[in-house]
Amino acid sequence: MELILAVDLAGGLVVHGKSGMRAGYRPLTWGLSPSAEPEAYLAALRPRFLYIADLESIQGRTPQDDLVRRCAAMVERCYLDRGVRSPAGCAAVADVTPVIGTETGAAAIEDLAAYREGYLSIDIKGGRVLPWGIRPAEMLARASEFSFEGCIILNIAAVGTEQGLAREDLEEMRASYPGRLIYGGGVAGVDDIRLLEATGFDGAIIATAVHRGTVPLEWVRRGRPCW
Repeated sequence: MELILAVDLAGGLVVHGKSGMRAGYRPLTWGLSPSAEPEAYLAALRPRFLYIADLESIQGRTPQDDLVRRCAAMVERCYLDRGVRSPAGCAAVADVTPVIGTETGAAAIEDLAAYREGYLSIDIKGGRVLPWGIRPAEMLARASEFSFEGCIILNIAAVGTEQGLAREDLEEMRASYPGRLIYGGGVAGVDDIRLLEATGFDGAIIATAVHRGTVPLEWVRRGRPCW
């Protein structure tokens, strides 16, 4: 199972995301890195796999593509959510795995069929998929009809909260989608990673738990759990 370090970028810095309240995100200066400058931050943590959310681009402002390219060059694989609104946006940054969020990627679920690459991020708040208000399991079943390389369950409201995961929800989601499936948002520590692995998930996106010490930094450097 992949362990992927999440990095939220805003204003050229790594910020700490919590509960999707983006206006309140602040530079991540309290964690394992002495700097919130992205390249210094990644040099300190040395993750194998990286997930970048370009919050500027997601919110319709100027994309931070040059910065993203430099960060992506420091890791083995980089997943990038830059708030793409059409398939053309997936090609803006080379040598990354594009992430297409339901929050921004299409006006209707059927429009997702136009994407031929990348991962679909199923963006969830209040237990429902943005912007259509359906259940995650239903969205995953629909996603199996499309050409994505895999799906990411992104529980936006749980980001940065370490609230933990529920086995029943994970099992339902895993049973709804046959492809690669990654989970992000609210992963509290080693027990949650063990639960994700046991329920058949292919990866976990984590950040706060690493900085709090409830997931070993060495695991993120290796890109997998070390039981």
